[in-house]
Amino acid sequence: MTEVVAAIIWNNNKFMICQRPPGKARAMLWEFVGGKVERGESKEEALQRECREELGVRISVGDVFAEVCHEYPDITVHLTLFNARITDGAPQKLEHNDIKWISPEEIPLYDFCPADSEILIQISKLGKK
Repeated sequence: MTEVVAAIIWNNNKFMICQRPPGKARAMLWEFVGGKVERGESKEEALQRECREELGVRISVGDVFAEVCHEYPDITVHLTLFNARITDGAPQKLEHNDIKWISPEEIPLYDFCPADSEILIQISKLGKK
């Protein structure tokens, strides 16, 4: 099982999603920013590193929003999604094909990585409150 971390970053009533680049596994699907936890890193450290590498921003990592396990044909992941906020910088497309801010109501308009489906249901419920 591969430990993966991701961030749900809110800007008012919208949250950030990132589109995977062509040529990678799950190409062109949407996801939360993040990646694999490397040996010797805490989950929070890994998420801060991934946000610097993928978006060019510094973040403050909050509490855990959700955790899921998902089995893809090529990898099994344990995904921990943290609440986070940008503390420095503006998001840049350093590794992703695109970046968008969407509302919970817009979730059905995008094709997400399958591991995110349970999390997206939770976010959709937030939009209905």
